[in-house]
Amino acid sequence: MVSVPESIPNPTPNLDAARGAFTAWVQQLPKNVNIVCLHDSDADGVTAGVVWQRALERLGFTSLQRVIPDRERNAWRPGNRARVAAANPHKLFVLDLGSQPVPVIEGITTCFVDHHRPEGVPPGDTLISAYSWEPIPNTSLLIYNLCQPLVDIADLDWIAAIGTFSDLGEHAPFDLLPIVKKKYTAKYLKEATTLINAARRASHYDPETAAQALLTHNSPRELVESTSPQVEQLRAARAEVKVALEEAKKAAPVFAGQAALIRINTPCQIHPLIAQIWRTRLPKYIVFAANEGYMPGRVNFSTRAAPGVNVLDFLQSINLSEGEGNFGHGHDQASGGSLPVARWNELLTKLGFDKNVFVQE
Repeated sequence: MVSVPESIPNPTPNLDAARGAFTAWVQQLPKNVNIVCLHDSDADGVTAGVVWQRALERLGFTSLQRVIPDRERNAWRPGNRARVAAANPHKLFVLDLGSQPVPVIEGITTCFVDHHRPEGVPPGDTLISAYSWEPIPNTSLLIYNLCQPLVDIADLDWIAAIGTFSDLGEHAPFDLLPIVKKKYTAKYLKEATTLINAARRASHYDPETAAQALLTHNSPRELVESTSPQVEQLRAARAEVKVALEEAKKAAPVFAGQAALIRINTPCQIHPLIAQIWRTRLPKYIVFAANEGYMPGRVNFSTRAAPGVNVLDFLQSINLSEGEGNFGHGHDQASGGSLPVARWNELLTKLGFDKNVFVQE
C-alpha cells in the first residue's frame, strides 16, 4: 500500500470513507447556487468533469459550470485562478489537478477529488484522495464511484472507463472494466480514448471539444462513428498528433548518471507518450522527455521510471534556485514539470548533463 506523507493525513483511506465525505459535501450544497468544477484537460480529467456534471444535474443542481485549465494544467497559476474566479463560484470542486495547502480561490470552500500524491489541503476544505488505496483508481473512476450512491449514473460507465483506459490501461484491475468492455467492446473504448486525448495533445489546445463530444454522444461507438463537428475536430487533432509522435520517436536518448534525456521540439503535447515509450526501453533509467516547442520560452517535460523508483522523491530532492515554473508533482512513477529555459538548464546541470544539451535562451 502506498503511504501518504505523514504531514498530510488522509481522511479517506478507503472507498467507504471517501463516499461518506463526498456525500456530506454534496448534500450541504444549495441546489440553486453557482457550483464550479475545475478539472484537468487529459482524458481522465475531462471524463471526471463530465461525470461530475451529469451526476449533479441529475441531483437537481441548476447552476453548474466546468472550467478547464490552460496548457500548463496548474490550478494555482494566476491565469487559471482568473478563469475560475470569472465563473463566480459559490463552491468549488477541483478534480485530477492535485492538492496543495494554498486555496485556489481565497474564501471559496473547495472539495479536491484526486489520485495524485497529496501535498496538503487548505484549512476548511475537503480532500478526497485515493492515493493510499491499493490499487489506486484514476479520478474519473473515483468520481463515478463517489456519485453512484447518490444518483443513477449507470449509463455513464463508458465515460469513466475512458479515463481509466487513458491513465491506467485497459487491463487495470477494476471491476468496471471487464463489464464495459463486454458491453461496448475494447475496440471502441480505446478509439474513443485516443480521440478524447487528442484534444489536449494537438497544437490547438481545445479540451472542451472533447468534453462536448462526451456530453453529446451515448456510447463510445456512437462517438467514434460520429460525424459531428466536435468529433471531426478530434479526428483532425488525432491526425496531427500521430504525425508529431512518429517524428518524435526518432529522437535518441543521451545519458547522465541514472537519467536518460530525450529532446523533442513540437507544439503537440506528446512528451508524456515519448517518456512512456522510453521508460519500457530503458528500465534502469529515470527517463526525461523534454519538449522545447510546446510553450514559448519554456521546456515542458515528462519523467517516468520503473516500479521501485519514486520519481516524485527523486525530483523533489533536486534543489533549484528560486524562480518561476513547477515540477515534481503527480504520481510516484509519473511526473514532470514546466520550467523557463534558464531553470531547465539548471535542472540539467543538477542531473549531471553537459552544456551541449542545454536549450538556448
